[in-house]
Amino acid sequence: MSTDVVAIHNVSKIFDGGDNRVVALDNVSVTIAKGEMVAIMGPSGSGKSTLMTIIGLLDVPTSGTYLLDGIETSGLDRTAQAGVRNQKLGFIFQNFNLLPRLSALQNVALPMVYARVGVSEREARAKAALEAVGLGNRLNNRPNELSGGQKQRVAIARALVNNPAILLADEPTGALDSRTGQEIMALFRQLNREQGITVIVVTHDAEVGKQMDRIVSLRDGQLNMDALHEYYGINTDALGRVVKEVPHVG
Repeated sequence: MSTDVVAIHNVSKIFDGGDNRVVALDNVSVTIAKGEMVAIMGPSGSGKSTLMTIIGLLDVPTSGTYLLDGIETSGLDRTAQAGVRNQKLGFIFQNFNLLPRLSALQNVALPMVYARVGVSEREARAKAALEAVGLGNRLNNRPNELSGGQKQRVAIARALVNNPAILLADEPTGALDSRTGQEIMALFRQLNREQGITVIVVTHDAEVGKQMDRIVSLRDGQLNMDALHEYYGINTDALGRVVKEVPHVG
């Protein structure tokens, strides 16, 4: 039985606007195993955002196949896609996407409203998720009463609350200072290590990429590992596994 939670085979995505035909992804194949921490990286226009939207079931490929946690997604209609998305994926965004009039607890509980979870269970699970990210003392605070790092922790708790197969994060440290960004990456690593959660991060930040287990590198819509060193100075092996730098002792 496969342990891959993402299995993308020969996927292409073409945006056809008549004279303006754009091949965003060109015959890309990617697998990500359960429990991996993987970065998707590449320069502007490389196709990384398109790949993220396909993994996140926010768009469909023009051709090729995509299995999400064993589910073939190509034949799903929009309603079925939404159901799988809510069940299998937790999304984290650069700008948090929290509702300003709701408390941290209410923001985290929101995905369970769509999943038709009862009120008492929603509150219990939202509280547990906030405690897991170190915000058990901020349950009733609204977003404007929280720091950037705290807002991102609320967003992570919200992404976790339905026990997804994958946390899919789009530039999760982009709106944070470097110290807070490091704290968020440490939290991802903790969740990965302690709960076995698969983490996929779309980023242009080399420091974020270096902290992942493996990198999927794109250029001009195709897999291209050479771009990692050229654009980011990151070294990987042939499978995209990050070669960790050994601290210099002098």
